Amino acid sequence: MALQPANDRVPPVAILVAIGGLYVAQSVIGGLTMLGLPAVLRAQGMALDQIGLLYLVVLPWSVKVLWAPTVERYRLPAFGRNRSPVIVLAGCLMAAAGLAVVAFIGPAPLLPVMVVLFAVAIVTSTVDIACDGYAVETLAERHHGWGNAAQVGGSYLGSAIGAGLFLVLVARTGWTAATVVMALTVVALSLPFVLGPAQRSMPVNRTHTPSLKAALSRREVQNAILIAAVFSASQRWGLSMLGPFLIDQGLDLATIGALNGIGSMIVGVGCALFGGALVRWCGATTVLLLAIGFQAAMLIGFAVGDASGHIPRSLLMAAAVVSSSGIMSIGFVALYAQFMGWSDPKQAGIDFTIFQCTDGVVAIAGGVGAGRIAEHLGYPVFFSIAAAVSLAAAAAIGRLVRRPNHG
Repeated sequence: MALQPANDRVPPVAILVAIGGLYVAQSVIGGLTMLGLPAVLRAQGMALDQIGLLYLVVLPWSVKVLWAPTVERYRLPAFGRNRSPVIVLAGCLMAAAGLAVVAFIGPAPLLPVMVVLFAVAIVTSTVDIACDGYAVETLAERHHGWGNAAQVGGSYLGSAIGAGLFLVLVARTGWTAATVVMALTVVALSLPFVLGPAQRSMPVNRTHTPSLKAALSRREVQNAILIAAVFSASQRWGLSMLGPFLIDQGLDLATIGALNGIGSMIVGVGCALFGGALVRWCGATTVLLLAIGFQAAMLIGFAVGDASGHIPRSLLMAAAVVSSSGIMSIGFVALYAQFMGWSDPKQAGIDFTIFQCTDGVVAIAGGVGAGRIAEHLGYPVFFSIAAAVSLAAAAAIGRLVRRPNHG
């Protein structure tokens, strides 16, 4: 036997709950780092170009492909059981310990906090390799859509906790207590995977040796890398300064936290499920292009509103939720549906990681540059540039998806 097949004796819902818990846990940390912490720092008066440096913390997510083959070969030995639970347990405990350290360092000075969060990102990105690989190889193809919904929906639910509940707790209980609660939450969310169906895997023989060379030689992977890059530019760059923008528009931390929480938990998760249905009805490509088009329209709206000097508070809050939770959720469900189909189940942890690393590299480049543009040229120019990038990305994706996957 070259590959362990999907285990039909394990209910798909058990697998979805297990991987969904991990995706939520990872996004708790991501939401705290990329959405919660920037808002806290801006409320304390830190400059936007310094806040933009936080995007360097996600560097491990952009280069985890370098150690993905090692992780995948350990996870899938030539003979033996799938070792995903071992990787997940160790990783989640180390990530929670890192958050506990950050809790007592405080949000500032920024450098030591960034160093610890960088180490946490290395650990969580390694856990993600194991989780993605397990999801692709274990879920039957007919359940891939639900896997995408669990992944994207879980990310928004985690963001609701890490960027929503976290900010509310910071406002009410302070930085230390709020961050300790996040650390405990990460441990609790990992338990369904560590104690669940992944423990029931059977020892098997595997003849394939996972490698980057095998992945990069496939046309499906080559096309997916380009599509991931342009889609990430269209969706992530414009929203990288959304938290500081809301602060500068007069919203306080508690309000932004509640907005992030409600938006992610209701709109984000709901649109993840809706996105899965849209992909089945319209096809992934159509959904991708629609998401980019709507995001460009929202970015233009932010630019015009800020230039006019007044954005109604209710409209601003609604637009922020629609952009960061609704449109992005639908778009990424469609994108990940493509990625699952293009990943080789014999080394899914590597293939899926390549796609995510591409997304991360683009996010870092845009995030660091976004802070400088917004700080020195203003929000109207920043959002206008981001909208133009989105429209260019839509045209590029339209051409890329028409390229043959073989040849």
